[in-house]
Amino acid sequence: MSASGSAAEPRVSTGFTFDTGALIALERGDHRMRVVMRLARLDSVRIVVPTVVLGEWWRGRSKVRDAIVASVQVEPLSESLAKAAGEGLAKVRRATFVDAVVMASAAQRADIVYTSDRGDLDRLWSHFTSVRRLLAAT
Repeated sequence: MSASGSAAEPRVSTGFTFDTGALIALERGDHRMRVVMRLARLDSVRIVVPTVVLGEWWRGRSKVRDAIVASVQVEPLSESLAKAAGEGLAKVRRATFVDAVVMASAAQRADIVYTSDRGDLDRLWSHFTSVRRLLAAT
C-alpha cells in the first residue's frame, strides 16, 4: 500500500536477496528482473547480494555488470553468516555453500529471495524459515 493508502500502488516492506541466477537474468536483460529492479528502486527496497554470489557470477567488468553491482548492496561473508550457512548445510543434504549463504543472508532480514534455482533453495527453506518467500528470477 502506498503512503496515500491506495491499494493500487503496492509497496514492499521487506528487502530482496538475489542469488546467482537473478544476477544472470539481470545481465541478460530479463524483462521480469528489470521490472523487479525498477520497482525496488521506486519503493527504496534494499537488494542484497552476498559476496559469494558475486564471485560465482562475476566474469570480468562490463558496463552491465558494473551497473548491476552499483545498484545492489554487496554483503560481506561475516563469521556469523558463514556459521549460519554451515548449520544449514548440516541440516539439508546436497545443499551447496553458495545457496546456504543466500538463504542465511536473507533469513537475517526476513527477505524475499529471487532465484532461478527454486528446487535447491526450497530444501534449504526448511531450515531458514524466516525467509519470506522464494520467487523465480526468470
